[in-house]
Amino acid sequence: MLPPRIIRRLVLAPLVIVLTVAAVVTLPVWLLVVTAASLRLPPPQRRGTRLVWFAVAWLTLESMALIACLWLWIIDLGGRLSHDEREERHYALVRWLLSSVYGAAVRIFGLSVEIDEPRATSEELSRRLTRPVIVLSRHAGPGDSVLLVHHLLTRYGRRPRIVMKAALQLDPSLDVVVNRLPNAFVPPDVETGGIVTEIRRLASDMEADDALVIFPEGGNFTPKRRGRAILRLEDRGLREEAARARRLEHLLPPRPNGALAAIEACPSADVVFVAHTGLDDLVTLGDVWRRLPVRAEVKAGWWRVRAEEVPTGREERITWLFDQWDRIDAWITEHRSAPVAGTEG
Repeated sequence: MLPPRIIRRLVLAPLVIVLTVAAVVTLPVWLLVVTAASLRLPPPQRRGTRLVWFAVAWLTLESMALIACLWLWIIDLGGRLSHDEREERHYALVRWLLSSVYGAAVRIFGLSVEIDEPRATSEELSRRLTRPVIVLSRHAGPGDSVLLVHHLLTRYGRRPRIVMKAALQLDPSLDVVVNRLPNAFVPPDVETGGIVTEIRRLASDMEADDALVIFPEGGNFTPKRRGRAILRLEDRGLREEAARARRLEHLLPPRPNGALAAIEACPSADVVFVAHTGLDDLVTLGDVWRRLPVRAEVKAGWWRVRAEEVPTGREERITWLFDQWDRIDAWITEHRSAPVAGTEG
């Protein structure tokens, strides 16, 4: 159960700063212990020291972000900042935080990101700056999600809006910053209608540089989840969608209600579909420990559908959404790298 906000602010946030100080002070000890424990492993499987360095870097950046949040709160006492100034400063903080995390991952894990994007004419480039976008992406773990938001902020100059699980508020910096921006956290027991309501709220007032990010699968792909999703479609009498879901090799079938609600709430938005692969299997800490490769390589591709080209009827939109999911699945099949020798622990 998620602690109340006052507990998260007064206990969890200061605890991160205390842990950061402790981690920095004891860093040599941790490095010695992990190095000694890894000596019996072949070099490709010696992930311990890299994980320790990244954990300390992450804690340090979290603490710096929390201190920055406190400073922004102090200077805003009495309403001295306008709504736009407040948002811009917090988006700048998120941009700095994710850029710093990305830089740490590049240095420590050898992370590289290759983006396959369509070539755009000057007319299309200028047009993109005049419309919001709805980003529909596959769901493949927290690493890929962080990279997606990072690139929206830095590479494309977008201000992301996201619907997330309430449990993510256990991360203090995420809890503080994200709750100050137009995003939504949903508890695990909320019904689908509640999630759709939040998506519709976030989409309804988007401006030209906003991007609403939705993961229509609702969770990471696993064979069990795939089987349950197919059974759910069959139980609802959606035999055609169930048959199409069986043909997907890497994805869960999309749940259309959230995507359709966003399109209805913001019909002027273009729709961007994102395919990516590279960190698919790194979902839990155990996965990272067992499967982290020597060099982390992520491949991503996206394509844009103009608002005028989006189908209008509900059934037509559902069919169109499944068509795009077929395309994402085929893209992943084409670009997914074979397992590298020595990456399995």
